[in-house]
Amino acid sequence: MSFFGNNAWWWPYLFILVAGFAATDFWRFLGVYLGGRLSEDSDLLVLVRTMATALVAAVIGNLIVFPGGALAHTPAILRVAAAALGFAVYLASGKRMVVGILTAEMVLALGLYLPL
Repeated sequence: MSFFGNNAWWWPYLFILVAGFAATDFWRFLGVYLGGRLSEDSDLLVLVRTMATALVAAVIGNLIVFPGGALAHTPAILRVAAAALGFAVYLASGKRMVVGILTAEMVLALGLYLPL
């Protein structure tokens, strides 16, 4: 059974649906099933939370250092300043994520559209 194993028009769609489900949803269901049985302060759940946070931080760092699309045309100092100021405002506002994100977006927008 392979992606090119059948000539029917619907075969690639079914193959992608089944392969995508097997690769991702099984682990999601298992996580939900086992996650309900774990204590919120257990070492395993703390490890999972730490790894997830590290992955998000790595993606954000990658977007700042090696941006793609329209963000690639912005100066690196503007991207770093927007992230730093957004994080500072996030902490100052009592860890309100929306406030930090909006601040970083405003810094980026102002840096792009205001002549300095």
